[in-house]
Amino acid sequence: MLNQFKNHITTSLNFLKEAKLLVAISGGVDSVVLTHLCHGIGLNIALAHCNFNLRGNESDADEDFVRRLAEQFNLEVFVQRFNTDEYAKTNKRSTQMAARELRYNWFEELSNKLGYEYILTAHHADDNLETFLINFTRGTGIEGLTGIPEVNGRFVRPLLSFSSEKILTHAKQEGIKWREDSSNKSVKYLRNKLRHEVVPILKDINPELLQSFQSTMSHLNDSASIINDQMDTFLKQAMVYEKDSEIRFKISVFKKLKHPKAYLFEALKAYGFTAWNDILRLLDAQPGKQVLSNTHRLIKDREYLLLSPKLPELKGPITILEQSPEVNTPFGLLRFEVVNEVNNDLKHTIYVDKHSLKYPLKLRKRKTGDVFYPYGMLGKKKLSKYFKDEKLSLLDKEQTWLLCNADDEIIWVVGKRADNRFRVTNATQEVLKITLN
Repeated sequence: MLNQFKNHITTSLNFLKEAKLLVAISGGVDSVVLTHLCHGIGLNIALAHCNFNLRGNESDADEDFVRRLAEQFNLEVFVQRFNTDEYAKTNKRSTQMAARELRYNWFEELSNKLGYEYILTAHHADDNLETFLINFTRGTGIEGLTGIPEVNGRFVRPLLSFSSEKILTHAKQEGIKWREDSSNKSVKYLRNKLRHEVVPILKDINPELLQSFQSTMSHLNDSASIINDQMDTFLKQAMVYEKDSEIRFKISVFKKLKHPKAYLFEALKAYGFTAWNDILRLLDAQPGKQVLSNTHRLIKDREYLLLSPKLPELKGPITILEQSPEVNTPFGLLRFEVVNEVNNDLKHTIYVDKHSLKYPLKLRKRKTGDVFYPYGMLGKKKLSKYFKDEKLSLLDKEQTWLLCNADDEIIWVVGKRADNRFRVTNATQEVLKITLN
């Protein structure tokens, strides 16, 4: 296996030969064999071990084993201890997910700090098959069926083309010692259940299962590449613009397609949506209809679908006292300053007659029936009509703030238009400059 591993590095991962590498090692047979192989072909490696403190003395014994192995090979070793249960509880994660986040975050931190170019993990062909089955049972697009990538950023999996059986056989033949993780035998975890109960049946049906699976992976990855190329071309037509994390899609482009749902899935899958039939119905829905994910929302706005992050809900208006020189707001810093001159060329700045204001002022969002007297015009105008004339999207309307006085009269549609009632005149005794930074 050593020669096969060396050939694989030379032909597929040659960049590892001159790199500074960190091997993620648990003490189990896979990561221990990876360490032996990397050391055997002379790669420049150090070891990184996570003690998750989940198995008491057994976890500590794993740590001691890794330290002895590092000493045997004269390798630098880094060990990090985690309170995994506390992290899982605080961050509302399963134990497995908590351990994964802690592990990968630490590996990244260690690499950045000490200049390790790549992190090697011991995922093998059976892990790849299990990941495929997990994604398949949970429901996924084609990307979830393309398996574990051999190279993903700085993470590299040099054993991905080798089976667990081959790794275990090599360890026994070479007299390599390793640690057994008792939790790997428990079928309460989905991966273990698949490993111990499902995969053996599949291998019994098809003894060449892993070879067939790797061939399928190759075809699926080729198909994924075709889809990605097609989506890049399509999105150039469908995506109008992207600003401040808001993305706008032309509905008409989707409606010309034979399978718009498939394109919607590919365009939006990264944003956590699951209600794909509801998203499809947005194409013909009334303006204002929306579909939510945990992190984003998709809104029908006339001829567009607007995608944006979900914003935290504001509880009540923001009160501004007369003595406040500046106020932090969700959209920036508002400054209030008495001045002697008016400069109307300044962007995001208005000048008002201070004595025409009634305090406390307040910042709020729009509400039904709002009217104001746009600066430079005669008479009043419904705020809804002003928004329509300005061609504001639903998201723009929702994100627009109003500066009002104590009587709830609009002083400024912030960043857009001041109210004529509070303008500076020849009779003004004190000019208040209000600036949005």
